[in-house]
Amino acid sequence: MKHEKLKLGITQGDINGIGIEVIIKSLSDSRLFDYCTPIIYGSPKAIAYHKKVLDIESFTLNNIKSVEDASPKRVNIINCGDEALKVEFGKSTEIAGQFAFKALEDAVKDWKRGAIDAIITAPINKDNIQREDFKFPGHTEYLEKRLDSGKALMLLISQDLRVGVVTGHIPISEVSANITKEKIVEKIKILNKSLLEDFGIRKPKIAVLGLNPHAGDNGLLGKEENEIIIPALKEVKLEGIKAFGPFPADGFFGSSEYNKFDAILAMYHDQGLIPFKALAFDSGVNYTAGLERVRTSPSHGTAYDLAGSNKASKESFMQAIYMAIDVVRKRKEFKQLSKNPLKHYEIDHRRDDQD
Repeated sequence: MKHEKLKLGITQGDINGIGIEVIIKSLSDSRLFDYCTPIIYGSPKAIAYHKKVLDIESFTLNNIKSVEDASPKRVNIINCGDEALKVEFGKSTEIAGQFAFKALEDAVKDWKRGAIDAIITAPINKDNIQREDFKFPGHTEYLEKRLDSGKALMLLISQDLRVGVVTGHIPISEVSANITKEKIVEKIKILNKSLLEDFGIRKPKIAVLGLNPHAGDNGLLGKEENEIIIPALKEVKLEGIKAFGPFPADGFFGSSEYNKFDAILAMYHDQGLIPFKALAFDSGVNYTAGLERVRTSPSHGTAYDLAGSNKASKESFMQAIYMAIDVVRKRKEFKQLSKNPLKHYEIDHRRDDQD
């Protein structure tokens, strides 16, 4: 089956981190042009500086004014910088935050109007990007607000693992107050829908973690499991969603219980992301589920300590590109299947025979 070639928007992120390095390394693989037309939103000047430091001469850019001018066989760039921009490896600077936001803002405008099929965001510094138009703890919350197409879910994905979180970038002291039955139900529904539509999993099985040690030990170590999480699980099960738990987080990951499920919903950021990054740091992808358009990013941050050293791995960024392409295609396939109920029945019937 011949697939349509997709236009992918790529934001430069923080120019003082490893974002531009992994973009250059990833887009130097000409095989990508068989699947997508890459369009960087960033600064040609900053990229030229990174190229010089990294001693990469073969990487060239096609400067364009708009997405419509993009060449399908070149790495295209829409200039979001200016001559005042200065790269200072490993430093958090105001100008780096300014142009990280400018690149993101320009890409999102094209993304919202459907001029690009998906967006891949290089890492930002969540502190220096803060400004009047960006008062968010990260990409996920910003994109949720900009698209205004429903609630989003931060979902970390590797080849064998998918981990979402009920609460994201908030202080640990505020986690318990932000764990509600309604929010858990909401996130489970987003996760289930994403597994169906974005990843082609016909009968998803979701594991839900407890909040407290030992999942509360029946109320001895906390009441959230009995009073909030279990009622949420009962509610989604009435809607036909296969969600199980709550599981004690340490034993769940320590015993490889996660291999039995299509995805895991953790209660808070570190509960889900620490085991995920321990198991799949180099190849992990951060996917924003629940949005009407596709966004991925590498699972690592700006990594200031590696900036300019030519030691950053491109693997996570490459996987983010591949996943963006896969999800766009899966969504189109799902829409086609939705128009053919008989095809849905045939797929589910075959899976029932294999269960």
